[in-house]
Amino acid sequence: MSGLKQELGLAQGIGLLSTSLLGTGVFAVPALAALVAGNNSLWAWPVLILLVFPVAIVFAVLGRHYPSAGGVAHFVGMAFGSRLERVTGWLFLSVIPVGLPAALHIAAGFGQAMFGWHGWQLLLAELGTLALVWYVGSRGASSSANLQTVIAGLIVALIVGIWWAGELKPGEIPFPTITDIELPGLFAALSVMFWCFVGLEAFAHLASEFKKPERDFPRALMIGLLLAGSVYWACTVVVLHFGAYGEQMAAAASLPNIVVQLFGVQALWVACIIGYLACFASLNIYIQSFSRLVWSQAQYKPESYLARLSPRHLPRNALNAVLACCVVSTLCIYILQINLDALIIYANGIFIMIYLLCMLAGCRLLKGHYRALAVIGCLLCLLLLAMVGWKSLYALVMLAGLWLFLPRRPDKAVTPQSGK
Repeated sequence: MSGLKQELGLAQGIGLLSTSLLGTGVFAVPALAALVAGNNSLWAWPVLILLVFPVAIVFAVLGRHYPSAGGVAHFVGMAFGSRLERVTGWLFLSVIPVGLPAALHIAAGFGQAMFGWHGWQLLLAELGTLALVWYVGSRGASSSANLQTVIAGLIVALIVGIWWAGELKPGEIPFPTITDIELPGLFAALSVMFWCFVGLEAFAHLASEFKKPERDFPRALMIGLLLAGSVYWACTVVVLHFGAYGEQMAAAASLPNIVVQLFGVQALWVACIIGYLACFASLNIYIQSFSRLVWSQAQYKPESYLARLSPRHLPRNALNAVLACCVVSTLCIYILQINLDALIIYANGIFIMIYLLCMLAGCRLLKGHYRALAVIGCLLCLLLLAMVGWKSLYALVMLAGLWLFLPRRPDKAVTPQSGK
């Protein structure tokens, strides 16, 4: 694919990935994990990072050698042909009806914490957020990256400030002993927490917009992953220390409540603004990734509306189409009153399936120890699907339906490179 402007550097890439991983999760998922697993969630984060690490390395290597706006779909196409490439792309787009409303719900939760919004007020906040995403997303990846690097710094500063004001000490962290770990609770926490690392596949769609993708893309991915994992763990310690979780408390309100407890109600607006900006930044880059995937898939018909770029070399038409789908799905979720936990788990099934397809592509395209990591990644993805349980059927049904009903196209001539 050609046409998108190459303008991202290493620092910008770290900012993009870290906010993609932290934005919609850092204020909510630690509280959700604490609710289902208690102190066991402190072990769940290191376990999850270990599980994700081989997957992340494969993403990094594939993005270095095969940078494309098509992301995982492009990797799959290189390995298995254009039909499965299209299926993978549409499978990723099927996240829009379930995943993006969950992210919007988390963002709007900061309005609930600050202003006491409920019902239709939260809906208006979600629609307003989509309008802002359209505006900022129309400015380009570099502008978003600069903004999101600042936002990542604000998130880290907030967590550090809470640790300092709360006088948290490493010796007081309530780590369960190995023998006291409850595996059902640990698995339940992992199925919720995996939501925090779904930004890897979205980040892959931006690989072609790095100035030097072969050097900076893998570095940005690995550094951003470790930074995000450390912040999530530190945030979970805070939530458990202050008991800021429960069925009667909105998950996104946990950190704002802690800020009020430590700094007074006058500081609430600081936490809420940082939280909202984090969610906004993550939504912005995620929707940009969707738009780039739509644009890349539309290249089979270069004359089509979705295949056109704006004068600034942005896929604005594809962005408009993605946001229109977001509006429709958000309204449907509001009417049907589907809860956040269900949305996260259903979306996780799709993301895990995308990761599995990427690992299978890695098994085909990569060599040596990278191929071994791809095999390990396949096994881990299968394990995660089993942990999600029957709700992973959503992903399986979508995959089967797309395979059966998407029209065929002639395969592109693909010669997998060797020695990677």
